[in-house]
This record gives sequence, C-alpha cells and structure tokens, in this order.
Amino acid sequence: MEETISLQEIIEIIKKRLLLILAFIIGAALVAAIVSYFILTPIYEASTQFIVNQSQEEANEQYIDQSTIRTNVELINTYNVIIKSNAILDHVVEELHLPYSSEQLADKITVSSEENSQVVTVSVKDPLPAVAVNVANKTVEVFQEQIPEIMNVDNVSILTEAQMNEDVTPVEPRPKLNIAIAIVLGGMIGVGLAFLLEYLDTKIRTEKDITEKLALPVYGVISHIETKDVRKTIPTPPQQTLRERGGRNYVQTQNENRN
Repeated sequence: MEETISLQEIIEIIKKRLLLILAFIIGAALVAAIVSYFILTPIYEASTQFIVNQSQEEANEQYIDQSTIRTNVELINTYNVIIKSNAILDHVVEELHLPYSSEQLADKITVSSEENSQVVTVSVKDPLPAVAVNVANKTVEVFQEQIPEIMNVDNVSILTEAQMNEDVTPVEPRPKLNIAIAIVLGGMIGVGLAFLLEYLDTKIRTEKDITEKLALPVYGVISHIETKDVRKTIPTPPQQTLRERGGRNYVQTQNENRN
C-alpha cells in the first residue's frame, strides 16, 4: 500500500522543523559570505578585440559567395586556436616576464567571436587588473606580428585595446550570487533533513499516530493532568482523631469519679 502525504502534512512538517531549516539557511549564507569576501581571491578581467579583414583579392571581387563566408569563419576558428598556442604565448610570457608558463597563461585566456562575425574578442583574467590588461594587449599584438609567418596571411587589425579603468571591479567571485545560491541550497538541505527526521521518527504521540501507524482503533483516552491543576488538600487522619477523642473521654470519666 502506497503512502501519500497531503499538502497540510507537508506544511506541518515544515512548521515543526522551521528552526532547523532556518539554521541551515542562515549558516549557508554566512559561510558563502565569509568565503566570498575573505577567502577567495578577487579576479579581474580585461578584453581586447581584433578584426579579420578580407584579403585584397577578395575585396576587389564584386560579390562574396557562401564558400567565402564559410572560409572566413573557419579561418577565425583557426585563429582562436593559434592565439592560445605556445607559438604565441611563449613570446607573451618572455616579453612580459610573467611568473607562469604558457600552459598556465592559456588557462587565463578566453577567445570568442560572434557567429558569422569577423570580430574576435580576447579576454584575460588575473588577480591583478594591470597584468590582465597588459597580457590581453600583448597577446593580440604578438598574434598580429606572428600570424603572417605562421599562415602567410596579413589580415589581422586591432580594433580596440584593453584599458585600465580607475573604478575597476572584480568579475570573480560574485558574493551576492554566491550567497543567493547558498540560501537556496541551505533551504533545500534543511527541508530534506526535516522530512528525513520525520520519516525516521517512529514514536507514538497522538491518537492519530495510533490509527495511522498501528492501524488500531482508539476506544479511550487517559487525559494528562498537570500537578499545578490538582487541588491541594490536607486530610485529617481518622486514627489520630479517634485517639484524641478516646483520650478526652477517659480524662472526663476520671474527673467525675473523683467528684
């Protein structure tokens, strides 16, 4: 027989374990805030763009067919791979005297381009904003210098250079987003734990538990009376009363005999 749970029972379980759920939510939010503001290192991003121009032969043509467009897109995809290759990044590391290898630098670089667009964006992330700007500009500069030797083409022009802004802000971490995610996760864990504890709780507390868990009818209930509700009385012991009465009668009889 399948057990079902109603919406009212769900609400009752949540109310019963509300403090536990709130504790998980607040705890997760505090941990996320501490990690985001005091532990994680801020990461800054700088971006530069270059454009892939048509060759002189293609520019003199009266029209561009689909094969030409497809060739340009494939060429840009090739450029995206070449930019992050050691052939380019080795020169960048050497000229800027960077404290990491070409492979480590490649992990900091992101190359992207819009669909059917000749503009390529090169983004660099680094804990130091000045280093991110220098690496982005130097990478595109070296790529423009080396691409004629690598592919025997000269069709790359720098569109915009990365610049150092005064009010630069880190792109990572995002404290507000991290806290929001932590609140959601904390609430989910708290609610899940509340239902787990309710499922593992097999104690019988009410008449409803008897009928539902034991499938037994309830014929009577013994009420629980608090001690403060019981009226306090001091009864007189019967034996003590009889002794007192007997003693008084004996003394009275002796006095009458003397008289």
